[in-house]
Amino acid sequence: MFEVSLDLALLLIGAAFFAGFIDSIAGGGGLITLPVLLLAGATPLQALSTNKVQGVFGTATAALSYAASGHVRLRSQLGPAAIAFVAGLCGALLASVIPTEGLRLALPVILIGIAAFFAFKKGLDDTDRVQRITPATFAAFVVPLIGGYDGLIGPGAGSFYMIGFVTLAGYGVLKATAHTKLLNLASNLGGLVAFAAVGAPWWITGLAMGVAQIAGARLGARLAMRVGAKVIKPLLVVTSSALALRLIWQMI
Repeated sequence: MFEVSLDLALLLIGAAFFAGFIDSIAGGGGLITLPVLLLAGATPLQALSTNKVQGVFGTATAALSYAASGHVRLRSQLGPAAIAFVAGLCGALLASVIPTEGLRLALPVILIGIAAFFAFKKGLDDTDRVQRITPATFAAFVVPLIGGYDGLIGPGAGSFYMIGFVTLAGYGVLKATAHTKLLNLASNLGGLVAFAAVGAPWWITGLAMGVAQIAGARLGARLAMRVGAKVIKPLLVVTSSALALRLIWQMI
């Protein structure tokens, strides 16, 4: 039934649950699932596309959870979400025609960069700060850049959206996390549409992982709304660092 053996499928489903939990709190769930998909024997293109299949379930669950609790107004995010969708679609189309073997080399660098930002950046809490650019400028320039990256490579896109909201839009950590989810969902969907057109995903495995993502995302969103930055920052740093070390160890 699964495109992989049962033991690997169970490993992937477990990773998806943990990724949904982490992603709903701090973003970067793909940093967990994509390396595991590669470890399970997927080609880079199969891993990227299957990651989109399962990822849309977690980001949708988290987006709805934050909206239902009043942390974000989804209607105000529809414009940026549409831009993220198109950018994700374009990025994924590029991924299907250009070599992606460099993905294994790029992931540790991305992971270490994200961990370093959240570990050493001072003053990251749930308090809003100075807005450096307008919402329109953010939507026009920051969203398509990250959305395109999400379609092309994917892992860490949620964390990059979050960094953008914190450093440029002036949002507190919890507010940034809440606003990240709809954009991440939109660029995920754009990428999935492109990958589905070329028949790249492991559909059965990806859907099973998606169910686990829903459960993990619901649990993680509840915890984030209750605790905020106190749990978001440490989880990002620890998870990103551990996965980077794991990937580097594999390359040696």
